Amino acid sequence: MDISQCTCPDCGNPMKITTTRCETCNIKLNGEFEVSALARLPLEDQLFVMAFLRHHGSIKKMEDLFGISYPTVKNKLNLIVSRLDKSFDVPSTNSFILDQLAAGEITVDEALRRMS
Repeated sequence: MDISQCTCPDCGNPMKITTTRCETCNIKLNGEFEVSALARLPLEDQLFVMAFLRHHGSIKKMEDLFGISYPTVKNKLNLIVSRLDKSFDVPSTNSFILDQLAAGEITVDEALRRMS
């Protein structure tokens, strides 16, 4: 499962990871686990960031490694930064519910149920 795209099929809000398991010994942990902003990036972007860090931020090395031009490396980095910035501007669940209520998509009773 791609956790960067894990959203609720009912309301569209991001879902929380609540169980994690060790594949070796099958120990399970239950709780509410946060996913980092980097982990929410698409896998391609995560790989690009890891390569960039491994090569100490060398744009020249990124050009050689990925076979792309300087402007393409810069554009890719800007896109990733933009995606990371958006991950910090997630509206609260209550804001989303109030927007649905204002649009007439749910009733007042449904909004109260979801907010409690």
